[in-house]
Amino acid sequence: MKRFKRIAAALCLICLPAFASPAAASEARDILANTVNQVLEELKKPAMQNPSTRPAVLADIEKIIKKLFSFEELSMRAVGPKWRSFSPEQKKNFKAAFEDLLRARYLHSLRGYNGEKVTYTGETTSSKGDKVEIQTIVEIKDKTVPVAYRMLKTDRWLVYDVIIEGVSMVQNYRSQFQAILDKGDADALIILVRQKAQESETGKPGE
Repeated sequence: MKRFKRIAAALCLICLPAFASPAAASEARDILANTVNQVLEELKKPAMQNPSTRPAVLADIEKIIKKLFSFEELSMRAVGPKWRSFSPEQKKNFKAAFEDLLRARYLHSLRGYNGEKVTYTGETTSSKGDKVEIQTIVEIKDKTVPVAYRMLKTDRWLVYDVIIEGVSMVQNYRSQFQAILDKGDADALIILVRQKAQESETGKPGE
């Protein structure tokens, strides 16, 4: 089920523009749509279907999605309050490892893309106007899954969390990380996250 949710999130992201109404889109949604339109164009390339040329396409997709997510914010929120106890070097190393993990799992999920249907359903903006949640519905075979993207405005709009069936990706990772930190330290967590990223890179993403 967790693997299905990862695929649902990836499919939702790449399909969103086909169901968006540009005239009604917010600035945040425009950024999201423009980015994923680029991903969609990459996925349509014949090279994506060829195992020998697919890595080059995925490398281009990686460059695109790195501009959409705030890995700094994702790392801080996933670790939670204990982030303050990390040294500057540990923060740097964790962010790099966590970024590798999320990137690898996202790219792995894209391999299962088969033109699934996704519907944009709305968005909610915070009272200060610095945060927005963009809601969608993804349909894969006989399953319908609600997926929302939370974005934060800094110098530009960036994704800092993904909500699948009401479950926050950040909160899900935080519960896993806290269990590890309760038994070890920041370095132990960094080593484990690096290991999970490597497993995902080889096509065997663990939980």
